Amino acid sequence: MDDADEALALRARSGEREAFASLVRRHQDRVFGFLLRMLGNREDAMDLTQDAFLKAWNALPGWRPEARFTTWLFQIARNAALDLLRRRGSLQFVSLDDPPQQGDAQDPRDAGPLPEERLADRQRIDLLQRALAALPAGYREILLLRELENMSYTEIAATLGIQEGTVKSRLARARAAVLDNYRHHAGRSPDDLSA
Repeated sequence: MDDADEALALRARSGEREAFASLVRRHQDRVFGFLLRMLGNREDAMDLTQDAFLKAWNALPGWRPEARFTTWLFQIARNAALDLLRRRGSLQFVSLDDPPQQGDAQDPRDAGPLPEERLADRQRIDLLQRALAALPAGYREILLLRELENMSYTEIAATLGIQEGTVKSRLARARAAVLDNYRHHAGRSPDDLSA
């Protein structure tokens, strides 16, 4: 566990609001990003991020110091997202890269990728986005936690309430499924892509 998180959580658990505010500042972007990718809607993600931290504050007296704070927090956020997805009855996914904001023009003197390279990258990202969107929520969340949040198998197991062996097997199936979906959306058979 991050010693700073543990110390802040212990202080917050004893009622110190500023310690909890520090935890919010440290983790709000990660929680929001996770929820945005799970829900596909910025407003829902913003609302649930606030809701997750409010629930965490209220549940903090029950938090055990041996549990990693971020794992516990992501468990709260995940449960809120799944509840909303069940109520909504639909699953969506948003882009892995942040959409450009208005006014974000590229400097022509920038030595960045050529327009053809950017187009090819954008097409690959779009294919990956469609491949991820076609996955069941359980596969999508496990990929997000491992690949984007860089959680360990132990942390994912604690967040999802499953065994570590189940994390490994589910992650392997999720990776295979997203690769198959990617190949399908790219118009290639599974044998056409070896990398």
